[in-house]
Amino acid sequence: MNSLDGEIANGRHVQPVRVYYEDTDFSGIVYHASYLRFMERGRTNYLRLIGADHRALFEQTEQEAPGFSFVVRSMTIDFRKPARMDDVLTIVTEPAEVKDASVMLAQRVTRDSETLVEAQVQVAFVSGGRARPIPKPLRIAMQADRDRAGER
Repeated sequence: MNSLDGEIANGRHVQPVRVYYEDTDFSGIVYHASYLRFMERGRTNYLRLIGADHRALFEQTEQEAPGFSFVVRSMTIDFRKPARMDDVLTIVTEPAEVKDASVMLAQRVTRDSETLVEAQVQVAFVSGGRARPIPKPLRIAMQADRDRAGER
């Protein structure tokens, strides 16, 4: 595992992120859209660490489902407190519900033990402009993580 990818512990993916100047607005507070990028990194690395090497998955799946992609279908986000330049944040990602063609992920952005942002993100698997079943190995891995998280 590469430390840049974060780690999976207790059914959750945990990704540290440092806030840089480019992530802030003119007042030095993290710009709201920067949180979306941070959470995207968390989702991407979560998939990578449960075995969804994006290149390999894309190559394999392209044969079965040409033109496939993962798309954010919906997102509910609650901004609670601001982060500032040089803060070290933790992006926590965990599956909340795994279905055939989509997964609902719960994400939190924290600083120390303080929750700054919470989001519910529904990601769908799409091919040919239509929802398709998530590849079985990936769906099983996400379900296993969800079950482990529920055991805590």
